Amino acid sequence: MYTQFNQGRREIWETISAFAFGGSAIALFARVGGGIYTKAADVGADLVGKVEEDLPEDSPDNPATIADNVGDNVGDVAGMGADLFESYAGSIIAAGTLGVERFGNAGIAFPLWLAGFGAIASIIGTFLVRTTKTFKKTGDKAEQIKNATSVLNSLLWSIRFAILFSSVLVLGLTWIALGLTFGTDHKESWRLFLTVLIGLLTGNAIGFATEYATSYTEPPTVSIADKSYTGPATVIIQGLGVGMLSTVPPVLCIVIAILAAHALVGVYGIAVAAVAMLSTLGVTLATDAFGPVADNAGGIAEMSEEVDERTRETTDSLDALGNTTAATGKGFAIGSAVLTALALLNAFADAVNLSTVNILDEVVLPGIILGAALPFVFAALTMLSVGNAAESIMYECRLQLNQKFFDGKELDSQKCVDICTTESIKEMVAPGVLAIFMPVVVGLMRANISVLNT
Repeated sequence: MYTQFNQGRREIWETISAFAFGGSAIALFARVGGGIYTKAADVGADLVGKVEEDLPEDSPDNPATIADNVGDNVGDVAGMGADLFESYAGSIIAAGTLGVERFGNAGIAFPLWLAGFGAIASIIGTFLVRTTKTFKKTGDKAEQIKNATSVLNSLLWSIRFAILFSSVLVLGLTWIALGLTFGTDHKESWRLFLTVLIGLLTGNAIGFATEYATSYTEPPTVSIADKSYTGPATVIIQGLGVGMLSTVPPVLCIVIAILAAHALVGVYGIAVAAVAMLSTLGVTLATDAFGPVADNAGGIAEMSEEVDERTRETTDSLDALGNTTAATGKGFAIGSAVLTALALLNAFADAVNLSTVNILDEVVLPGIILGAALPFVFAALTMLSVGNAAESIMYECRLQLNQKFFDGKELDSQKCVDICTTESIKEMVAPGVLAIFMPVVVGLMRANISVLNT
């Protein structure tokens, strides 16, 4: 590759960084577009079907049911997959860019070997997700709930075991990767090994923290449910409070990981920790897909006349567990994105020989303020987009249900899918443009200030 492009190793990796930007752009549109699609379909289907028409969940008499089920796959599977792919590619590229000058070819090869071994470990880990317990519908309702909870907890621990096993396997294979790249007698090998351990521990810690905050058997979620005795207002207040507090443990984990990795191997260590954290991506992403699969199974069971009520109860229980695994995947994605972003920032600073940033600079401080405001603007635009798309779905559902009632016309589920697709693509333009071009605006602001000063 170096011979083909007739460039140095550093220049090659700076060129490859464009690949990470392409992944980020696709992840942005997949995440935003998929999120708008799934939430618009969900809101539209529930408000018209369940609230206005008193139809059951996933009823075949609701024209938006198919769009709702498709949305689970678009937002929670395709969107999350694109998001984690972007983080994974970005962390590998950042590690290669930072390692090429300090360690040469070994600094490039090590994160690639680590990612490859991680894929193998994830494949092996997925085969360990199994449970021997079965639900027996005997005894009174309390006993049945206890039995069902026991089965779900057994399955949850099976998923945990698969993730932990994959992490331990990656840790063992790391020493092989170090032997193939740096050599086990290299002075930095043990430091890199500990950095990988930090990344794996951070990923698992974030997963357990989000799982604890969202599991229906744990105190945070139970405390929200207990507030239902005093009405919906206290449920919302408790939910917001618990949700905000739940961000503290993952943040602390990430901060500790950054400090520890940097102390061991510098900024290269941060990038390696990000790669290590994402090395078990295969099994983690599979657990994230658990929820949409269970939800779609429940939808199919509801729409089928040949499936009994017990099947629907089973899929509902699995869907509840799927909400926990989905939250774990989201926490994992956000945590890895922070490490990846920091690694890419360090790679950029290293490339342009930037060692310090003056926070009191006339452009830096306004840029920080603009950056702090962007998440709120971005969230507002996406929420408004979901509202607009949901309105379109609601109008179409009402029209089709009225036509069926008065004219006997058949429901057209495909029309709702088309509306969701069109509206999500149209509505994601503004948030996407904001995210992509705001750095350009800040850069032009820097250039204009420099011209005025001269």
